[in-house]
Amino acid sequence: MTDALFPRLAIIGIGLIGSSIARAARLNGLVGEIAISDLSPVILKRAEELSLGDSYHVAAGDAVVGADLVIACVPVGAAEAVAQAIAPHLKPGAIVSDVGSVKGSVVRQMKPHLPDNVHFIPAHPVAGTEYSGPDAGFAELFVNRWSIVCPDEGTDPKALDRLIAFWAGMGANVECMSAERHDLVLAITSHLPHLIAYNIVGTAADLEKVTESEVMKFSAGGFRDFTRIAASDPTMWRDVFLHNKDAVLEVLGRFQEDLFALQRQIRWGEGDRLYELFSRTRAIRRGILTLGQDEPEADFGRSHKAPPKSPSE
Repeated sequence: MTDALFPRLAIIGIGLIGSSIARAARLNGLVGEIAISDLSPVILKRAEELSLGDSYHVAAGDAVVGADLVIACVPVGAAEAVAQAIAPHLKPGAIVSDVGSVKGSVVRQMKPHLPDNVHFIPAHPVAGTEYSGPDAGFAELFVNRWSIVCPDEGTDPKALDRLIAFWAGMGANVECMSAERHDLVLAITSHLPHLIAYNIVGTAADLEKVTESEVMKFSAGGFRDFTRIAASDPTMWRDVFLHNKDAVLEVLGRFQEDLFALQRQIRWGEGDRLYELFSRTRAIRRGILTLGQDEPEADFGRSHKAPPKSPSE
């Protein structure tokens, strides 16, 4: 495909995000060839069965040969290993990016290993589901969702424009910010909610006065949606908290202060303060709906239909 934005795309890691990129990039005519790499031969075989790419490689270095755009779709903790593996094989002028939920750590892990003749521009599509694997991806995942791109002062403007055009071409809204700003924003909008979800579900499982069967049987909408978040990939989220610990701990400290204040208001029957807080937070929910970042239907407008399982599951 001669008129594609990127004649050759290499995707390293073909889980939910990687497979969604493959589908969306192909559907929207953004790429010519797609090379896919994954360390798991089983997952790689499944990606081939789904016809997600044109070539399939266990070695990431083989996949990036001749690639104009390389996207690492791996857990944050694996970013350095990917950079080391692909560095000797990168085409001069290639754009190297990622999709990690943490940016500062990814920059520190990858940038020192990449050659000076490529463009390293980290990115993060703020989209996903609780499902994982190549079967879980779908081309519409990024439509009307935000993709945050994190250039530094030395980023080539033309390379940046091409990467922005790539994400926009898949339907995403694109915003640029520094890696440090990204990590603080995501700590409060994504990382802390996941941490709370994991903790609440764990607390319910450990509460001996309420049986596990009762927790599952009488789950109201709030707890049920916490379990959806807590079902997210454990490897990915372990790495997120370990690699964005400074921002997460900063936001967690503020959350604990607010939680203690809420505890006092309940203890002392301060209904006016509770009402004020609940009204303020309700307005934030309405703002999210106004921006089109969710749907107003009950249970957050999400279907409970799971995607088909791959043969390895």
